[in-house]
Amino acid sequence: MNALLEVANVSSGYGSSMVVRGASLQIAPGEIVAVVGKNGMGKTSLLKTILGFLPARSGTVLLDGRDVTRLSSHLKRRLALAYAPQEQSLFQDLTVRENLRLGLMSDAGFDQCLTKVAAWFPILTSRLRQRAGTLSGGEQKMLVVARGLIAQPRIFLLDEVTEGLQPTVVDRVSEVLELTRREQGTAMLVVEQHIPFVLDLADRFAVFKRGEVVDAGAIDAGSAARIEEHMRL
Repeated sequence: MNALLEVANVSSGYGSSMVVRGASLQIAPGEIVAVVGKNGMGKTSLLKTILGFLPARSGTVLLDGRDVTRLSSHLKRRLALAYAPQEQSLFQDLTVRENLRLGLMSDAGFDQCLTKVAAWFPILTSRLRQRAGTLSGGEQKMLVVARGLIAQPRIFLLDEVTEGLQPTVVDRVSEVLELTRREQGTAMLVVEQHIPFVLDLADRFAVFKRGEVVDAGAIDAGSAARIEEHMRL
């Protein structure tokens, strides 16, 4: 595989607690890979290690063949890596427009980006002057996703973006991510527990358990049973 992102034997943790244990995975350009597993298994810590928010204690993170393991998170952003975190990441007192603007490095092309946002999530462009903190939970998730996508990242990391969303919103987020992958060639690493969303969107999956990848494969007719078995154990 010609990997755009390669995580090789990466371990990380907090204090004396090791959370990610020798994890490895690869993502090709334009590919969507889902990391699935129960809560507390280290999935978010894996994303934070890739991003540089949590230092890797061993192993390497390669972006297009370049070792970025020790690179700071803001420098990784300059290498076209975007992140939609699970926890609250919006500036609640800023407007929708201002939050979207923070997805870009400069004002250049921002109006064109708003045209894309209007096609993805029309509700957002109808509320550009509204404070982000007054949006519904689903609208805030759409704003987080749109803010990451307008930067046209080469790879987009998403953490539980479907959590708490109504089925119609989940479907729309899936459509937007697939559309962006087709039009911009964006690769994605999606941490999720919503298995139907994963099966509909991703090309491959990796099951994360106690900080390790314990199963992985292409999404096919047998994937649902394999993933659900791991989720039960």
